[in-house]
Amino acid sequence: MPIANLTVHLRLAAAVFAWVAWVPVALADTAADSSAALRARYDALREQLENSAIQRGLYLESTESSRAPRGDAYAVINYPFARVAAAFATPADWCESLILHLNVQYCRAGTRDGSPQLSAALGKKTNQPLDDTHRIDLVYKVAVSSGDYTRTELSSVEGPLDTGNYLIVLELTALDERRSFMHLQYSYTQGWLTRWASSVYFSTRARDKVGFTWVHDEDGPPRLVRGIRGALERNTMRYYLAIDAYLQAQGSPAAQRFEQSLEHWFADTERFARQLHEVSQDDYMTMKRGQYLRQQAVF
Repeated sequence: MPIANLTVHLRLAAAVFAWVAWVPVALADTAADSSAALRARYDALREQLENSAIQRGLYLESTESSRAPRGDAYAVINYPFARVAAAFATPADWCESLILHLNVQYCRAGTRDGSPQLSAALGKKTNQPLDDTHRIDLVYKVAVSSGDYTRTELSSVEGPLDTGNYLIVLELTALDERRSFMHLQYSYTQGWLTRWASSVYFSTRARDKVGFTWVHDEDGPPRLVRGIRGALERNTMRYYLAIDAYLQAQGSPAAQRFEQSLEHWFADTERFARQLHEVSQDDYMTMKRGQYLRQQAVF
């Protein structure tokens, strides 16, 4: 393989693990069934949520698969169901949250063939011209919705280079008048070339990066997970914190919300600096302010 192509795939391997993916999911037939299923998951995870070593009320899962890796975050959040559902009711709302992530350099709501979608660009953890990023169009769909449950999906069959079948799922159900239970899922499919590039990336440039789950080897002490699972967990956390930062800022005047969401996101990621620190606060704020202005102007 030419060196130039190898470099492209290594960069994609780094970026794609910061994005989303798809695996088949068995959906319940009705909103009542879906709500009951998520509530059952909450009941099953109560002990892990209460005793989470990451953050009380937050549980991460990651599945290491060479073809379809998947990350999941389950969280008890201190926001009423109606407030959260309203905050993510449109594709434009999603862009306000997704742009907080380091690797998301652009996000713009639009339509395609009459369906709402997000046009997004992902790339490095430094600012890039849009021509140098990987572009993807994600269909926006509210799959199930009721008075106490909602499921929203962002999906794309096609992805850059050797990836595809992208999906973000946000499920939410009411726990009481003040709290909700949230499930955030992401996963994706990848061909052999990206699997190979990912293997190279995680054994070289990303060999020291870790996730949040402690694994126990037979012949050694407990250690934090690395490789694909580590990447899934880091980015699951980044997206969860982006959602939370966006929600925290909703109580402020509209003109101040984006700036406050940036501050919340960076401060929260620094609480997990071992896993999530990449850039300084000044660099992050400057980069995101510029990207936010760009996505308002460029379609």
